[in-house]
Amino acid sequence: MDKVKTSPYNPFDYLENDEEINEYLSAAFNDEDPHVFLIALGYLAKKRGMSEIARLTGVNRESLYKSLSGKGNPGFATIAKIAKALGLSLHWETKVTQLPTAS
Repeated sequence: MDKVKTSPYNPFDYLENDEEINEYLSAAFNDEDPHVFLIALGYLAKKRGMSEIARLTGVNRESLYKSLSGKGNPGFATIAKIAKALGLSLHWETKVTQLPTAS
Protein backbone atom coordinates (compact mmCIF):
# COMPACT_ATOMS: atom_id res chain seq x y z
CA MET A 1 0.00 0.00 0.00
CA ASP A 2 1.32 3.43 -0.93
CA LYS A 3 1.69 6.02 1.78
CA VAL A 4 -0.58 9.01 1.47
CA LYS A 5 1.14 12.34 1.93
CA THR A 6 -0.94 15.04 3.56
CA SER A 7 -0.30 18.68 4.29
CA PRO A 8 -1.92 21.05 6.76
CA TYR A 9 -5.19 22.56 5.56
CA ASN A 10 -5.17 26.30 4.95
CA PRO A 11 -8.38 27.83 3.56
CA PHE A 12 -6.37 30.64 1.99
CA ASP A 13 -4.93 28.09 -0.42
CA TYR A 14 -8.43 27.90 -1.96
CA LEU A 15 -9.62 31.51 -1.85
CA GLU A 16 -9.09 33.00 -5.27
CA ASN A 17 -9.36 36.76 -4.87
CA ASP A 18 -9.56 39.63 -2.38
CA GLU A 19 -13.36 39.51 -2.32
CA GLU A 20 -13.34 35.87 -1.17
CA ILE A 21 -10.64 36.61 1.39
CA ASN A 22 -12.64 39.57 2.73
CA GLU A 23 -15.81 37.47 2.98
CA TYR A 24 -13.96 34.72 4.83
CA LEU A 25 -12.40 37.16 7.31
CA SER A 26 -15.69 39.02 7.81
CA ALA A 27 -17.52 35.78 8.55
CA ALA A 28 -14.79 34.78 11.00
CA PHE A 29 -14.90 38.19 12.69
CA ASN A 30 -18.68 38.00 13.04
CA ASP A 31 -18.63 34.52 14.58
CA GLU A 32 -19.80 34.34 18.19
CA ASP A 33 -16.46 32.83 19.21
CA PRO A 34 -13.68 35.45 18.88
CA HIS A 35 -11.09 32.68 18.57
CA VAL A 36 -12.49 31.87 15.11
CA PHE A 37 -11.21 35.24 13.87
CA LEU A 38 -7.81 34.73 15.50
CA ILE A 39 -7.49 31.33 13.83
CA ALA A 40 -8.46 32.88 10.47
CA LEU A 41 -5.75 35.52 10.91
CA GLY A 42 -3.34 32.70 11.75
CA TYR A 43 -4.14 30.92 8.48
CA LEU A 44 -3.56 34.13 6.54
CA ALA A 45 -0.32 34.83 8.41
CA LYS A 46 0.94 31.33 7.61
CA LYS A 47 0.01 31.81 3.96
CA ARG A 48 1.87 35.13 3.79
CA GLY A 49 4.82 33.89 5.84
CA MET A 50 4.93 33.88 9.62
CA SER A 51 8.57 35.01 9.71
CA GLU A 52 7.74 38.08 7.63
CA ILE A 53 4.72 38.90 9.80
CA ALA A 54 6.90 38.56 12.90
CA ARG A 55 9.45 40.94 11.39
CA LEU A 56 6.81 43.51 10.44
CA THR A 57 5.03 43.41 13.81
CA GLY A 58 8.02 43.10 16.10
CA VAL A 59 6.33 40.08 17.73
CA ASN A 60 8.36 36.87 17.81
CA ARG A 61 7.14 33.89 15.79
CA GLU A 62 6.39 31.73 18.82
CA SER A 63 4.14 34.43 20.28
CA LEU A 64 2.41 34.86 16.92
CA TYR A 65 1.72 31.14 16.65
CA LYS A 66 0.30 31.08 20.17
CA SER A 67 -1.76 34.26 19.70
CA LEU A 68 -3.25 33.02 16.43
CA SER A 69 -3.81 29.40 17.47
CA GLY A 70 -7.16 30.04 19.09
CA LYS A 71 -5.65 29.18 22.46
CA GLY A 72 -3.91 32.51 23.02
CA ASN A 73 -5.49 35.72 24.19
CA PRO A 74 -3.74 38.56 22.35
CA GLY A 75 -4.56 42.17 23.12
CA PHE A 76 -6.11 44.48 20.58
CA ALA A 77 -2.76 46.21 19.94
CA THR A 78 -1.25 42.89 18.87
CA ILE A 79 -4.22 42.07 16.64
CA ALA A 80 -4.00 45.54 15.08
CA LYS A 81 -0.26 45.08 14.35
CA ILE A 82 -0.91 41.69 12.77
CA ALA A 83 -3.79 43.03 10.67
CA LYS A 84 -1.66 45.93 9.44
CA ALA A 85 1.23 43.61 8.59
CA LEU A 86 -1.20 41.44 6.61
CA GLY A 87 -2.37 44.47 4.66
CA LEU A 88 -5.81 44.46 6.27
CA SER A 89 -7.85 47.43 7.36
CA LEU A 90 -10.89 47.42 9.58
CA HIS A 91 -14.04 49.39 9.07
CA TRP A 92 -17.37 49.28 10.78
CA GLU A 93 -20.82 50.00 9.54
CA THR A 94 -23.81 50.44 11.76
CA LYS A 95 -26.78 48.16 11.38
CA VAL A 96 -29.06 50.25 13.55
CA THR A 97 -30.76 53.39 12.34
CA GLN A 98 -30.38 55.23 15.62
CA LEU A 99 -27.84 54.73 18.37
CA PRO A 100 -29.12 54.76 21.95
CA THR A 101 -28.53 58.00 23.81
CA ALA A 102 -26.82 58.22 27.16
CA SER A 103 -29.12 58.99 30.05
